[in-house]
Amino acid sequence: MPDPAPDAVPVPPGPGTAPGARDARPDAAEVTAILPATAAVPGAGRGATSSHTSAAEPARSATAAPTRPRASDSSRSRTTDSARPETGPGRQGSRDRRTGGPAEDGAEDDAAMPYGLPGKPLTRGPFLWGLTAALGVLTAWGLAQALVSSRSVIVLIVVAAFLAVGLNPIVEALQRRGMSRRWAISLVFLGVTLLFALFGLAIVPPVSQETSDFVGAVPGYVQSLTSNPTIKQLDTDYQILANLQSYITSGGLGATVAGGILGAGAVVLDAFFSGFTLLVLTLYFLGSLPTIKEYLLLLVPATRRPRTRAIGDEILAGIGGYVAGNVLISVIAGSLSWLFLTIAGAKYALALALVVAVTDLIPLVGATVGAVLVSAVGFLQSAPLGIACVIFFVIYQQVENYVIYPRVMSRSVDVAPAVSVIAALFGGALLGAVGALLAIPVAAAVALIIREVVLPRQAQL
Repeated sequence: MPDPAPDAVPVPPGPGTAPGARDARPDAAEVTAILPATAAVPGAGRGATSSHTSAAEPARSATAAPTRPRASDSSRSRTTDSARPETGPGRQGSRDRRTGGPAEDGAEDDAAMPYGLPGKPLTRGPFLWGLTAALGVLTAWGLAQALVSSRSVIVLIVVAAFLAVGLNPIVEALQRRGMSRRWAISLVFLGVTLLFALFGLAIVPPVSQETSDFVGAVPGYVQSLTSNPTIKQLDTDYQILANLQSYITSGGLGATVAGGILGAGAVVLDAFFSGFTLLVLTLYFLGSLPTIKEYLLLLVPATRRPRTRAIGDEILAGIGGYVAGNVLISVIAGSLSWLFLTIAGAKYALALALVVAVTDLIPLVGATVGAVLVSAVGFLQSAPLGIACVIFFVIYQQVENYVIYPRVMSRSVDVAPAVSVIAALFGGALLGAVGALLAIPVAAAVALIIREVVLPRQAQL
């Protein structure tokens, strides 16, 4: 029987205890030999170690357990080798292909990963980060170019939606009188089409008549210039008429006139196409406005839909009131201008009145632009007519700014004058006359959202 190990503690023999038994607690060397095997088991962790320790406590306290001799170095090495994890199936029987002997760990690792250890993920590398950033910049630039290229289409869509929202109160008023929405939309659309046709019939004949009159008067103008003493002296010094004649006979004037005619024709066709597209888009938006409203409300959480619906209806009512009020003010301006020009004996009074009505739709500067144009035409006809036009428009603008506009717009939009001026300036800078027209109702909508959403939330903080 082998002698007990020096660190073994003899236990007094008890009933059923063999002589020479020692404490069953493992020493440090045995714990070191067991730990690798415990760590190699998949899923073994802190809980497994604690369970092993707790399982060893009864054996440590048991006095009747038989003692075991100390494990030798060879048994410890066998325990360590058996506890080492396997790298793949058939590890114990794998052999080196070149020598025929047992395969080493390095050779097995090379066989498992013939291309070497994998590097860091590309998501953490600077190259992929730079590539992603460059693609993002290119995508943003492409979207910006697409928006700039389709600016005219976007303007048409925005104006059509704006007109549909502005005409919707009229449609709803006809519905309250017992008319179906389809017939109400048809009636309103017919009225808008008649307005466009009236504008065209009032503008096109005077322009064509003035053009033909100018062409017929060109020979008389040339004869007057040649008989003028000043022109004769300039022609003698600089050969103006000779150069003009050579320019006409060389074909340069014909090419210029033809190019101008083609350009004017393209402008007219583009205006006609834009007007037709605007009417069609307005009709579609007006017909599907309730559906669009309900669809947009589905994007809002269900708990916030009632409040969102109320704010949206208030915004749409404000925009509709603004459009209706602005159109009413323009109709008043055009009617009074037509009445004054007819009494004053101006030519093309209806066309000039329509110019005043259309320019009056533009906030801040529209009425002034229309007054300047009509007064200039009046001065071309006669000086007294031009002076009378200046006096009339100065008086009318004061009445419109301080009497008509406040009473009409007080129920539709509630925007401070400074905010209206700033919004009109920004809208005009972004989208021209259309932006200036849309700026005030947009500012009113933003002011309503701030008043109903932002300010109450700030008051609760």
